[in-house]
Parts: sequence; C-alpha cells; structure tokens
Amino acid sequence: MRAAILGAGAWGTALALSLGARHHIALWVWDAGQLEAMRRRRVNASFLPGFPIPERIELTGDLEAALSDAELALVVVPTSALRATFRSIAGSGRRPPVIWASKGFEAESARLPHQVAEEELPADVPRAVLSGPSFAVEVARGLPTAITLASNDHRFAVETARLLHSPRLRIYSSDDLVGAEVGGAVKNVIAIAAGVADGLGFGHNARAALITRGLAEITRLGLQLGGRMETFMGLAGAGDLILTCTGDLSRNRRVGLLLAASRPLHAILDEIGQVAEGVHTARAVRSLAHKHGIEMPITDAVCRLLFEEYSATAAVEELLSREPKAENAP
Repeated sequence: MRAAILGAGAWGTALALSLGARHHIALWVWDAGQLEAMRRRRVNASFLPGFPIPERIELTGDLEAALSDAELALVVVPTSALRATFRSIAGSGRRPPVIWASKGFEAESARLPHQVAEEELPADVPRAVLSGPSFAVEVARGLPTAITLASNDHRFAVETARLLHSPRLRIYSSDDLVGAEVGGAVKNVIAIAAGVADGLGFGHNARAALITRGLAEITRLGLQLGGRMETFMGLAGAGDLILTCTGDLSRNRRVGLLLAASRPLHAILDEIGQVAEGVHTARAVRSLAHKHGIEMPITDAVCRLLFEEYSATAAVEELLSREPKAENAP
C-alpha cells in the first residue's frame, strides 16, 4: 500500500518508521527548514532524535505530491491544524481515505475532529480516527503497542485495521468514532491534573483516585456526546488515560509537574517545545460540560490553574473540599 503521512512531528515520524517496514510511505513535512534538515541527516532531530529514517520513506514538502498516488492519507498534525490540513486534502482533488491521529477538540469551535472532517472533506471520503495508549518513541523503537482505529463505517475500520496491523503495532477496530475521540481528547486534561498531584508529592493513592475519577468525567461527557461505555473501558479510553497520567514521556503530565513547581504556563510550553493538547483542549471540554450540565470538577480545576492564575495548591484544595457523594453519582 502507498500511504501519505501528513505531519512530521514525533508521532507522525514514528508511524512512518513503523508502517514503512511494510508499506510505501510519503512523509509530508510542512516546515521547509525541518524538511531540509531531515533530508540531509535522515533523522527528525527536532521531534524524534536518534531514529534513522530509511531511504525507502519519501520525505516531501509538497502535500499534493504526497497525495498523488496515495491509497490512504494519515493526518498527524496538532488539532489546531486539522481543519487547514483537511481543507488542503479536499483542495488537492484526490480522494484517498483519511485517518487522523490527532487528539483534542478544536479550540475555537469545541468540535471533535470528525465534525471538522464532516465540514471540510467530501462526503464520500472514508474516514477514521487512530487513538490509544502510544508514546511515539516506543513505537519508533518497535516496542509492542496496541491502539484503536475507529470509524462510523464498520467495514472500513475492520479492513483498514487489518491492513495496518502488525505484531508490534497491534490495531483493533471499532465503530465508536465519537467515543475514541472523546477518550483521546479529555485524557490529556486529566493528565495535567495527575502531573500536578505527582508534583505536589501526593503519592500513588491520590494518583489512582484521580485517574479513576477522571475516567468518570470522560465517560459522563462521552456518553452525552454519543460514545459507548465499552470504548471508555478500552484502549482509547482507560488505556490511553492510564498511560498519559503515569508515563514519564507524557507531555501533558509534564505540564502538570511544572505547574506544581509554580512555573508560568508560557515558560512551561516553551520548555516542552511540542504541543501539549490538554492545554488547548481544557477550555473546550469545560464549555461542553457546562453546555450539557455535566459535572467535571477535575477539568474545572485544571482550567482554573491554567487560565485563572490559581495556584496548584488552591486548585487541589478545591477538589479535596468537595462534598462526598455516592461513587456512581453523576
């Protein structure tokens, strides 16, 4: 199969390395300077250093050329760039199936990626999301990883998952596109809170409680938006949440750790140097929760910490001072 991977961050490059062993990959790099450096050194020093890019993986800055004979387009850009990328695909005149691996809500509209795709891609283009617990560097190393490919078109999900599946990158199919997207988006917000708790030295008990209550928030919102319970208990829900809240490679958890150390947000984002989607997603999640009358106290606390100059201690104390209730209460 010939596939175009649009986006050469850490995750896009890791997927190119993994899938490139069995498929012809054209990796589109939007930044001319990065493209030149990658062509010269055959490594993505900016986002995934230490992993040589084989010559069989084509590096290009021309999106239309990348799509010219592609049988599949895999979009791996920040959520903020999804709409423009979908629009460019539609404008190219090509009609390959489109899969995105972006996790978040569009900040301006609070839309999920599939809703943006509905507005920008031709209606007859098959589409899906690729989501689940996956650090790019581990995929690049060939370490075992299991993720979910979800589409409203069940047959497309099954066939494409089978095509991309390998012993080290195991891909499971699902027809719950909404659930997979909500799980992948909201877990980043919860991971910021987990990083704060870890940074304040609250221990493993507190982290476990936060992850569990965070999953309850994800599930409440996800069910309201049309997702299914089994998705939130699976790879794209609990699996992704656990990894992002506990793994040292998690950018969103790192944001929380640095917030707990009283670092200003702008300095944290500059230091991390890559997109931490939870920061951009938090407002959209809170807005949707308020719109639907859903209690999401962890998300509210993260938003106050990020955007209202709350201290980490004050945000945590607010959570701890909430009235006790039945565990399964909404």
